[in-house]
Amino acid sequence: MDEFDRAQELEAFHLEASLAAQAAASRPLGASLAQCDDCGEAIPEARRQASPGCTRCIDCQTLSEAGR
Repeated sequence: MDEFDRAQELEAFHLEASLAAQAAASRPLGASLAQCDDCGEAIPEARRQASPGCTRCIDCQTLSEAGR
């Protein structure tokens, strides 16, 4: 991997973070979603309380973070 590849990865990471921040800013603060944005399954109450504002179930969040 050369410097150009690393620069592209860094740019993609920052773009994804910026888009996620914009999406989060457009949602009302407070309550989490009851269903996962990605798979549509119910988000457990314990997760919604532990991570206010979450929009994904644990499995989908793990997959999302692994893709970075």
